[in-house]
Amino acid sequence: MDSLVFHFSRGPAAELIYNGDEIDGQDEALCPLDHETEGKIIDDEINRILVRPLVHGAKLHAVIDACNSGTVLDLPFVCRMERNGSYEWEDHRSVRAYKGTDGGAAFCFSACDDDETSGYTYTPVLTGKNTGAMTYSFITAVKTAGPAPTYGHLLNLMCSAIREAQSRLAFNGDYTSSDASAEPLLTSSDEFDLYATKFVL
Repeated sequence: MDSLVFHFSRGPAAELIYNGDEIDGQDEALCPLDHETEGKIIDDEINRILVRPLVHGAKLHAVIDACNSGTVLDLPFVCRMERNGSYEWEDHRSVRAYKGTDGGAAFCFSACDDDETSGYTYTPVLTGKNTGAMTYSFITAVKTAGPAPTYGHLLNLMCSAIREAQSRLAFNGDYTSSDASAEPLLTSSDEFDLYATKFVL
């Protein structure tokens, strides 16, 4: 089985492009280092290059540490998780655009939802350094979760780390953003049981 990993940690962009394939009416984008001269990379293009070519037996895990990044891989299912660990899948399939794979599996851990900022200010609280908070929470969760944790266990550990950082900042009076509730988000090419499916890179 081919297992692929894609990681991106940088600034945000929510493109105002209305082509009818997004629930919120906006295409999301990644801003690479040269985006001012070469342009942003729109989610439709990311999906076409990274997601759709995945054949049966191939698996992609993406970790996207950026603002407005919830559905940046244009995957058809969004996991909405409550603080108590319960969850439901939200269907983002579109009649205008195919967002699935060619038989493979794709999973994306994003820093926040499409309309939220990623909380990069949490990171000094978590690590003492200016690194991506969501990336740090992902790596820490993978290291501490034990062998082959479920996706649900991993996502809960990540969200708990971010919530703790939010609480510490709020307690110190250092965090008053309206996006204080932003938490990591999981999207997938298929719906699945979060607490029965093992996370294996």
